[in-house]
Amino acid sequence: MSLFFAAITPHPPFLVPNAPAEQKKKLKKTATAFTALEHELYVSFPDTIVILTGHGTGMAGAFVLNAGPKMRPDFSEIGDLKKYPDFRGDTRLASHIKESADRAHLPLQIQHSVKLDHGSSLPLFYLTAHLPKIKVITIGYSLLTPKDHFDFGYLLKDVILHTTSRVALIASGDLSHCLTSDAPGGFSAAGKKFDEKILEMIQGGNTSGLLTLDAKMVKASQECALNSLLIFFGALQRMKYTPRILAYEHPFGVGYLTAEMELH
Repeated sequence: MSLFFAAITPHPPFLVPNAPAEQKKKLKKTATAFTALEHELYVSFPDTIVILTGHGTGMAGAFVLNAGPKMRPDFSEIGDLKKYPDFRGDTRLASHIKESADRAHLPLQIQHSVKLDHGSSLPLFYLTAHLPKIKVITIGYSLLTPKDHFDFGYLLKDVILHTTSRVALIASGDLSHCLTSDAPGGFSAAGKKFDEKILEMIQGGNTSGLLTLDAKMVKASQECALNSLLIFFGALQRMKYTPRILAYEHPFGVGYLTAEMELH
């Protein structure tokens, strides 16, 4: 097996490196969970991290894979202008994913961008502190159907399982953005319902249920995680794993979930 690590992370802007200490304190559970994940990732000895994100370059009718040979974390969109060390890309694995997607007639566009969006940058900053030579591939989701995302995940798994590299898969996304009256999206009862459904499905192993979530509830929750989760759990189909929720909190009205799928 070439997939050695699988995790779900949020990307809260209040955890950027230069965020005020008072804001970071409110995300103590998430920060502690990142520390635990960083250790688990390190001891899995990965060669490449494939990270699923919704904040990179997106396309309505295609998935987008960043196959750049060099990528730089960038937090400028959330106020941190400091320059951080580059990651190397994995052009070989990216090429295999593209070839497989073409054969399966799943639309996938390749880009070569140096800039990493904050949805990728934040988890990578915290999880790769002791992995300076790690390679990175980012994949952005599309506006295609939930089944297309699930199918793309299954295709991704097949490519990963046939590579000689040790691969880690990370789904980056935040749950509802409307859990409280002062949340970015205001308050909506759909937000709590959405987050509860996601946690219930993950903990209960009913991840295929992500395909049939009520579309109105999903839209009203103002989430940015579902499509990443669809690809992620599509990739884990028919694999044995134990879900482990490390943290769930929403001090700023946005649902932040951190979890590891312990692979067997």
